[in-house]
Amino acid sequence: MRMLDTFYKNYGKYPPMKSKSLLDHADIKAIAAAAEAEALKNNWAVTIAIVDDGGHLLHLNRLDGAAPISAHIAPSKANTAAMGRRESKVYEDMVNGGRMSFLSAPHLAGLLEGGVPIIKDGHCLGAVGVSGVKSNEDAQIARAGIAAIGL
Repeated sequence: MRMLDTFYKNYGKYPPMKSKSLLDHADIKAIAAAAEAEALKNNWAVTIAIVDDGGHLLHLNRLDGAAPISAHIAPSKANTAAMGRRESKVYEDMVNGGRMSFLSAPHLAGLLEGGVPIIKDGHCLGAVGVSGVKSNEDAQIARAGIAAIGL
């Protein structure tokens, strides 16, 4: 017997469906504005990418002076953070620690610090990825963006 059928038999109803928050357009705008403000405050030329929980690009902004390659790296970092449900630095540390097999992980191309997941109530809503300065500064910009929505 399936688990839900057993639950129904014992309690007379199925458990309620779980729900989670989603990023809306206002959230994306707030995150992007705060991340850009953090970068500009520090005179950092970066690209900022925001993705949803499936790693799909929702926003990309390459600031003046940012290297063209950063427009590819930032979305990859964001995608990695969203798909892995953890900061992309975790994967960088694994590889640097000798777990070279992680280089072959499917759909995880941004294995560098600078991708930060957006977590609310234990659920990943998406992620912010930044590229263009030192990796810890990229992550600083991403966190500043996320803080704009109170997370």
